[in-house]
Amino acid sequence: MKNKTSLLLVLLIFLGSLGTTLNAQSEILKKLEEIAVVDQKVMMPMRDGVRLATDIYRPKTGGPVPIIFSRTPYNFNTWQNGKESTRTLETAYKMVEKGYAYVVQNERGRYFSEGEWDILGTPLTDGYDAFTWMKEQSWSNGKIGTLGCSSTAEWQMAVAALDHPSHAAMVPQGFGAGVGTVGKFQEQGNWYRGGAEQLLFFSWLYGVEHDKFKPRIPAGATQEDLIRISRFYDLGPENPPVDMLEALSHLPIQDILKNINGKKEIFDKMVTRKPNDPAWFEGGLYHDTMDFSVPSFWFASWYDVSISPNIALFNHVRENAKEAMIRDNQYLVIAPTLHCAYTRATEDTVVGERSVGDARLNYEEQIMAWFDLWLKDASNDFKEKTPRVQYYTMGSNTWQSSEEWPPKNAKMTSYYLSSGGNANSLNGDGVLSTKPPKSDMPDSFTYDPMNPVMSYGGNVCCTGNAVQGGAFDQQQMEQREDILVYTTAPLKEGVEVSGFIETKLFVSSDVKDTDFTIKLIDVYPDGRAYNLDETIQRVRYREGYDKEVFMEKGMVYEVNLTPMSTSNYFKEGHSIRIEISSSNFPRFARNLNTGGDNYNEKEGVIAHNKIHHSKKQASEIRLPIVKK
Repeated sequence: MKNKTSLLLVLLIFLGSLGTTLNAQSEILKKLEEIAVVDQKVMMPMRDGVRLATDIYRPKTGGPVPIIFSRTPYNFNTWQNGKESTRTLETAYKMVEKGYAYVVQNERGRYFSEGEWDILGTPLTDGYDAFTWMKEQSWSNGKIGTLGCSSTAEWQMAVAALDHPSHAAMVPQGFGAGVGTVGKFQEQGNWYRGGAEQLLFFSWLYGVEHDKFKPRIPAGATQEDLIRISRFYDLGPENPPVDMLEALSHLPIQDILKNINGKKEIFDKMVTRKPNDPAWFEGGLYHDTMDFSVPSFWFASWYDVSISPNIALFNHVRENAKEAMIRDNQYLVIAPTLHCAYTRATEDTVVGERSVGDARLNYEEQIMAWFDLWLKDASNDFKEKTPRVQYYTMGSNTWQSSEEWPPKNAKMTSYYLSSGGNANSLNGDGVLSTKPPKSDMPDSFTYDPMNPVMSYGGNVCCTGNAVQGGAFDQQQMEQREDILVYTTAPLKEGVEVSGFIETKLFVSSDVKDTDFTIKLIDVYPDGRAYNLDETIQRVRYREGYDKEVFMEKGMVYEVNLTPMSTSNYFKEGHSIRIEISSSNFPRFARNLNTGGDNYNEKEGVIAHNKIHHSKKQASEIRLPIVKK
């Protein structure tokens, strides 16, 4: 009897807590319905007849209102796995409360949207058609702003080139996956860096790509039907968890998803494309040959995967948009955070292992002022109050501002690599100095693709457990003999480095092709060595991405790495350091050194690589030193 009473008590407590949970979950919907017309699972038609699932939340007012629009490949359904999800509802409430309609839509082929999905090939016309449909609604004032981070941002740039009359403003955040080519960067949506494959999409696609055999909504399903069944079927795949570090280690890399039973049709197309393949220029990526026609408030992060091309795109639009009005209405924020982690900054923001201080900012206030300016024609003081560029300087841990990027008072200063021929590891004799060495005493190291330098921290996202992003103490990594370490003497006074960092190396090897990697590091007086940014260059692409030029044994070649970016104050007593190697895995795919296609190879060749440094062949890193 006692056991039955106890069981009944437990059951009552559980049911009571369940009721409380359900009430709490539905509270935001009740609040939203008090001020908004909630219109979910509206099937918005595209020009080819495909319908995209759309949720609309608009104020209960008589007049037309402006629209904030997010289009996403992610699951925004109110019900997920049989539970009510409040995230979209909370965002909608904030927008409606401020006098906006909030419209969120799934890309074609995602969840309840019809059609077939393609990560970088979604028709640009979908965005254009959505703008036209929204503009024509009786509750719309005809002005639309786009908002989103990561994959919810990447589509915005290319659509901005189409110049839809209703696309009045945009706020793209963490938007690197939408950048194809801009200036010195030919990333093709984060697939490449310096001609080497970035492995983030190898991981990301496993988690998000839907199988073509998933359940399909019958043609002609009514809105009522869709709302009802969405409470039971969110159409989201639940892939078994995998050890992504182990998965990314599989060779050949073209079989990585096959090896973990992932869906691979889109991946199979992408993995065989070279950096200049015409297919990259046919989908939804933005390239700098396209115009740009929308006032934009850009958000980037120092530890995001594509910080440098993100900033380069901001500069490109400011300098090259055809209309002066567009050129003059570009603003940028650069935070010291990981990918899309702006609002998670705290009074003591720790990125990886390094504390960068109080990195909070009034993001929401600034974004809404931006939309008020362009969508409501508000006579606010956004332009007077908001600097052109707001950037966070790590080390001094302060928000700063500039009218341009890099800051006007940043002057490029060369730091030359030198050694006695033994810069290998932290225990070597590598030096970084403003004076070039007098004679060439090259540093040699062995790069074995089967024993690569492992990624430790860095500017990365979306790799599961394979790489943890951010700043980490590199001292243990620097014990490896295949890492060359070059360090300045302790600084006699503090130095601010803010801008693009350029690297020129003179290299030789005994293989046809290899990679060279670099990290920029802030070294503390106690020896801690925190990474700031990193990049890579595949040597076959040193003369451009439209051709492959292989090396000859013993010949010395000039290699210019893709630029890095940071804003960091190296305090008095700190040192500036760079690491050079030939791998940073699994941040980047390993070069197997054969000169072959790499994506379809299983066997690697050991490379014996050299860095040369002399007056004639002066390997150097150029830092933007800010003069106060």
